[in-house]
Amino acid sequence: MKHTDFLILYEHVVREYESILLLKAELERRGYRVAIQQLLDVKRISRRIRGWDKPEVLVSSCMYDDEAINSHVYNNIGVCNKVVNLHWEQMLSDTQEEGAWFNFNGNAKKCIQTCWGKRTQERLIAHGMEEKNCPVTGAVMMDFLRPEFEGYFKSKKALCAEHGLDAERPLLLYISSFGYASMTEQEVRELSEMAGEDFTGFAHTNRVSMEQTLAWFDRYLTEYPETQLVYRRHPSEWNSPALLALAEKHANFHVIFSDSVKQWIVAADRIFIWMSTAIAEVYFAGKSCGVLRPVPIEHEFDPVIYRNAAVIDSYEGFADRAAQGAADFPIAKEVIEGYFDKSDRPAYLRMADLLEQVYREPPRDQPFSLPFQPHFNWLKYFALLGIHVMFALKLHPKRFARIAPRFADFAGRIYGYVEKAAISPAEAAAMEEKIKRFLPKKHIDTQN
Repeated sequence: MKHTDFLILYEHVVREYESILLLKAELERRGYRVAIQQLLDVKRISRRIRGWDKPEVLVSSCMYDDEAINSHVYNNIGVCNKVVNLHWEQMLSDTQEEGAWFNFNGNAKKCIQTCWGKRTQERLIAHGMEEKNCPVTGAVMMDFLRPEFEGYFKSKKALCAEHGLDAERPLLLYISSFGYASMTEQEVRELSEMAGEDFTGFAHTNRVSMEQTLAWFDRYLTEYPETQLVYRRHPSEWNSPALLALAEKHANFHVIFSDSVKQWIVAADRIFIWMSTAIAEVYFAGKSCGVLRPVPIEHEFDPVIYRNAAVIDSYEGFADRAAQGAADFPIAKEVIEGYFDKSDRPAYLRMADLLEQVYREPPRDQPFSLPFQPHFNWLKYFALLGIHVMFALKLHPKRFARIAPRFADFAGRIYGYVEKAAISPAEAAAMEEKIKRFLPKKHIDTQN
């Protein structure tokens, strides 16, 4: 039986899965065998470690330091010097761009850290990486918005029908990022202690911004009842009394989390945003949007791509933009394309070209060279095995809160992570089949 050529690891389904399925489909079209595995999955670990099905190339979702190499590479497949990081966290604040963590430490600099655009590559080189290890590939998730994928997303009419909306009425979309607004002061303190950074001020900015933004929506929906506003909530906003109250007050206000952000962007007539990096998807969809900023955001938390962006800081500005529709994009073309390289060749083909090159050629570097000394984490392995058994049995750790509160808290966090990262085989197969319909039937070897 042929061994696996590429093992692709993912962390978040919503952020990554669609893109890695596209990459998998292209690699398989070229004749390679590809497997996908969640970071905390233990199903294949036992037989993979130094075993018969060891992949030639490991494709990771993140790879910041030696501990990540140990956890994501060595604990999964043993020693492997062909490691490519899809590098999903590239939209940073100016403080993060200058910090050590996001510029990679130790032997992580010897892994191949892919870059969506030239500006990220330049930053990594300035912080000690070699150019051969940080190639520009473009951002695969933007390919779904290219002309080649026309018809991939539902039409406005179809989407509205599914959600009980009227396709004949204006559809406004708000992409929220108020992840800290629903957190208690205690949760903010705990997060600050864990991260070694004070989030108190930023949490306050979240709350004030959300409160004032919802006040704008309340006023606008009252004045323009024919308008429909879809509020695409942040995952952390699942317990928000303010959103529930506004939805109860206005039949034309809809808090929806199903379907992808890209799907709603394609269907919407007007788009508004706070600080989400989905603004790049708006750009690649050929649309514009309004950046709603009732109050300024601290620079150390604001994505650097928003620097010098045109923002709307008043209700009047929001109402005008909602009414007029067409307007210039709020971020300069050279800035957004500096972070998200726009090429005639789709990013998934450029990424597949890179992976194929890494597969065929000797390692570019040696991520497992000294002073890094890998070790297998047996404690983590058996802990994950236990959590997966509990998940399969639907035995949530919170049941043990009374007799073992510390265990329930620790195991509950991992259980929740596993739960959010789960995707059924049927759902994955349906996504993969849909993607394959948009790939060319034959491999076109026209690398740029």
